Amino acid sequence: MNSAILIVDDDPSGRATLEAILENEGYTLQTAENGSTALEIAAAIHPDLILLDVMMPGMDGFEVCRRIRKTPELAEVPVIILTALDDNASRLTGIEAGADDFLTKPVDRQELRVRVRTITRLNRYRTLLQQRENLRDMAQRLVNAQEEERLRISRELHDDIGQSLTAHLISLRLLSSDLPLQVPVLRQRLNTLVVDTIETLNKMRQLAEELRPPSIDTLDLATALGNYCSEFGKRSRLPVEYEANPIPSISDVVAITLYRFLQEVLTNVLKHADATQVWVELSQEDNNILLTVQDNGKGFTKENANRQGIGLQGLHERLTIAGGRLTVRSTPGRGTVVMANLPTVSQERGV
Repeated sequence: MNSAILIVDDDPSGRATLEAILENEGYTLQTAENGSTALEIAAAIHPDLILLDVMMPGMDGFEVCRRIRKTPELAEVPVIILTALDDNASRLTGIEAGADDFLTKPVDRQELRVRVRTITRLNRYRTLLQQRENLRDMAQRLVNAQEEERLRISRELHDDIGQSLTAHLISLRLLSSDLPLQVPVLRQRLNTLVVDTIETLNKMRQLAEELRPPSIDTLDLATALGNYCSEFGKRSRLPVEYEANPIPSISDVVAITLYRFLQEVLTNVLKHADATQVWVELSQEDNNILLTVQDNGKGFTKENANRQGIGLQGLHERLTIAGGRLTVRSTPGRGTVVMANLPTVSQERGV
C-alpha cells in the first residue's frame, strides 16, 4: 500500500512544486489550499505524512498543526513544516505546535525526498494505529470472555444451586410440618433454618443477577439502566433519579461497558460519597453515548481519590477498552460528576 501524503499550501505553484518532486516516488498525493480544507481531508484519508506550509491566510500552519495534535484520530500523524521563516522563534513555535520536522523554503529537492522517505519508511503513524487497534481488539475479546464466564456462573447459581436450595427449603418445611406440636424446641430450630435458607436463596439470586443481569440480554440499554437504578435505590435507600433520552442500537460491548460503569460508580457513591441524592442521565450527542452520574456528596480531591481507593483508574481502563473516555469533576463539599463517553461507531468496526 502506497504511503499517503497531504500537501498543504495556499500557493498553487508551491503545491505543484512539491507534487513534481514526489510524484515519481510511489506516494499517493493529496493537496489542500488552506488550513480548513487540510483538516477535512486529513480526517477523511488519515495520511501517513503532512507537508504543511506556515504562511497561509486565515488559519496558518502552526494552528493547523495544533488542531491536528488535538484530534485523537490524527494526533500521531507526522507533520513536516515548510517555511520561509528561518528564525529560532518560529521553529520554537512549530515545535510547541507539534511539528516533527522543518524544511526551509525554497525546498532542496533531494533533502525533501530523503526526509519524506525516512518518515514513511518508519511508518510510525500506521504502526502505532495498528498496535492500538490490536490491543483494543484483544481487550474487547477479554471483555466478551469475562461476560460469557459471568453468564455461565450466573446460570449455574440460578439453575443448579438455586434449585438445590429451593428443594432444601421445601424439605425443611415438610419436616417442620411433620414434627409433633409438643416438640417446640426442634420446631423453632427448623424455622430458623428455613429463614436462613430463604436469606441464602435471596442473596444467591441477587448475586446471579449482578453477575449477568437478565435485563442486559432482554431489554434495551435505557430500560436496563433504569431498572438497575430503581433496584439500587431500593436496596441502598439512596434516592436515584434516572433520566434517559432515546438512543440508537449499539454494540454489546458498549452496552455492557455502560452497565458495568453504572454499577461501579453507584457502588462508589454508596461507599465513599455520603450522598443523599444521585442523578443518572443517559443521552446521545452526535455519534457518542453519554452516561452521567452526579451526586450531592462530600466530593474529593485527586489525592483523596487515590488514597481512598475510589477506583477511578479501573473506570478509565474499562472505558478505554471500548474506545471511550472518562470525565470526572469533583469539589470537596459540593459533590461529584462522573461521565462516560462512548462512541456508537464502534459497532461499525464489528465489536
